[in-house]
Amino acid sequence: MAPVRISPALRQYVDDELLRAPLLFDQTVEGAIEHGRRNLASMTSFERNAAGELMQVLVAQRARLADRFAQALRGQVAEELDKTPQPAAAPAALQPRAMSLALVEEDTVALEVELSHMVQMIKSTAEHELRELSTFIAALVGDMDVATDHNPFRPDAYTRALWAAAQAMPLSRGHQITLMRWSSAALASLLRQSYAAACSRLESMGVEPATYRTVIMPSGSRRSRSVETTFSPDLQRMRESMPAPLDSTQGGLTYQGQLPGGAPRREHWHDVARGVGNRADRQSVELVGRLIEAILQDDRVPADVLQLVARLNGPAMRLVLRDPKVLDKDEHPLWRFVHMLAYEAEMAPDPGDPERMRLLRLAHHLIEQIANETEQRTQLYRNALAKLEEFLRQRLARRCAGVATQIGALQKFENQIEVDNTVPGAFDGVLDAPGMETVPAELMPEDPATAAASASEIWLDKLRAGQWVRMLMGGRWVQAQLLWPGEKREVWLFGDGASDATWAVRRGALVMMHSSGLAKTLKMRSLVGSAAARVQEQLSARGAA
Repeated sequence: MAPVRISPALRQYVDDELLRAPLLFDQTVEGAIEHGRRNLASMTSFERNAAGELMQVLVAQRARLADRFAQALRGQVAEELDKTPQPAAAPAALQPRAMSLALVEEDTVALEVELSHMVQMIKSTAEHELRELSTFIAALVGDMDVATDHNPFRPDAYTRALWAAAQAMPLSRGHQITLMRWSSAALASLLRQSYAAACSRLESMGVEPATYRTVIMPSGSRRSRSVETTFSPDLQRMRESMPAPLDSTQGGLTYQGQLPGGAPRREHWHDVARGVGNRADRQSVELVGRLIEAILQDDRVPADVLQLVARLNGPAMRLVLRDPKVLDKDEHPLWRFVHMLAYEAEMAPDPGDPERMRLLRLAHHLIEQIANETEQRTQLYRNALAKLEEFLRQRLARRCAGVATQIGALQKFENQIEVDNTVPGAFDGVLDAPGMETVPAELMPEDPATAAASASEIWLDKLRAGQWVRMLMGGRWVQAQLLWPGEKREVWLFGDGASDATWAVRRGALVMMHSSGLAKTLKMRSLVGSAAARVQEQLSARGAA
């Protein structure tokens, strides 16, 4: 991600918000204390004593906690504004593998669930204000299409800062989480006002907000860039209504642009269809050509992958003349190869990752072999797909070999759980994540029998080594690959797709994460399905014009 350009107006906005941070914290604490007082009557004697201790500390140490809140917020904002990597640091993929490993327990996940709920409450309360503010901040950094949210004061920044202040209290973890729960409504309301006030200040400074980027269709209609559809037309039916090349001087729609990096287009469907007498075959050629073009305009696909897919443009159009099953969409080896290549490249976004470079080199070699064949056959793509799948199996084996020491320690840990029927505090020098001294009952799993029959347990039992999962780890969303599910299915080892980081997660923690929406299996996106929907849109718009 490119560093945010710090304009004088943006710097003034950041400084103003940081100056207001202590007052915001003070008002949040007032709201938390008021919330606690209102609920004293419904508490047990033990809970009232704990609440009294919390209120006393908040009153006595408010200034110190406010400083900790502002300091944590300042650090997060500085990190957000400075995205430039340090020149002395090696790329994450080239750094030595760290052999330390923290075990993620249910208590740790319970905290993440609580923080996630707080962030969602703020987002839902201040949804309109956040959206409006993002347009002003985008204007300050020159992103007039609002392609990215550049606001360094997002809800998660305030939530993490409040948690940093809570941890500074000389009380148990249970007291600290109670403060977060008491503060959630007050903080959400205050941030809504704060975001609205920030918009007013920026507007008074003469800042003209940016506008969300839209795609202008041929008919002049607009479609939001962020809109995604699951609609996927039937390619066989699309072909029947497709204009055939060479039927008229107008032909089909043309793409005049270039791919990222300046690579020119390869072959046009007119060139491939020339000499083909069957009109249905010419329609198939044009449809496949348009599908490839639509994929090449998909800005979610990495640019280096688009360069490779572009090489398949002509071969794919010639293939459909021999194999009509190309129009069976996701089932055909051609599309499965393209989908798998794009998916695995997205899972490892670091361009300097040696494994990613190996993947692209293999793909380039396979695609060149296919493109150089004068006679296009489905078996070529089937062989390429098999070689790609074999590479992915070997890549998983290489990564598992690199963390063999960790896997061995985790296996001993699992064996110790089974023998002692207890939860050890460490395994082979690898410490657990710090446990909570007191965890509110609302955060802990319900009846174990209910959890065992839940959808989350079923989800976990279906996970297999090599699958990719999107999960919230340490306050950030990551794409992680399951490296080792544990022989006894008690501890699961995941590897980060963007670095060499690994996480060992207990079964109960994974169940809690999934049931709270903090973990889910990633599915391979159908690029040809999305491309078909876009082509259908273009044809409909052209027909209505």
